[in-house]
Amino acid sequence: MNKNTLIQKLIEVTKANLQAAYDAAQSTYDIATNEESKAENKYDTRGLEASYLAGAQAERVADIKATLASYENLNIRTFSEESKIALAALVEICSNGKNSLVLLMPKGGGQNIEFENQQIQVITPISPLGKNLIGKEIGDVIQISAGDKIRDYEILKIS
Repeated sequence: MNKNTLIQKLIEVTKANLQAAYDAAQSTYDIATNEESKAENKYDTRGLEASYLAGAQAERVADIKATLASYENLNIRTFSEESKIALAALVEICSNGKNSLVLLMPKGGGQNIEFENQQIQVITPISPLGKNLIGKEIGDVIQISAGDKIRDYEILKIS
């Protein structure tokens, strides 16, 4: 799997998400500043609610821009079988007999991307899984607790 191509696809998906978020923020801003949103009395909060929503959507746009910048400026490392997991690592893990791929990125955790007919989940160093993977090697097993359950993850491959 070509990791440079994978990250380029992730950048393209993030740019599309940025455009959608920008469009939504602009639409809400237009509604908030429209003459029809002006309060008719002290109990009419339509305009105020729309302005709060526009502000939140503007923050979302800023967050996606920061994520995009982190992807575009990322040093894409090549990892060997002896490497320790760090940012930009594509890691194959096994938990409960199920293999999955995770891509350790500085931002944008939780996003899933399909690449070469495989699902890849973006994780960050602040997620429980990402935090525990950093510095580990092939063959290591980490444990993540979720509530009263403990799940083991075996590191199968790093690229």
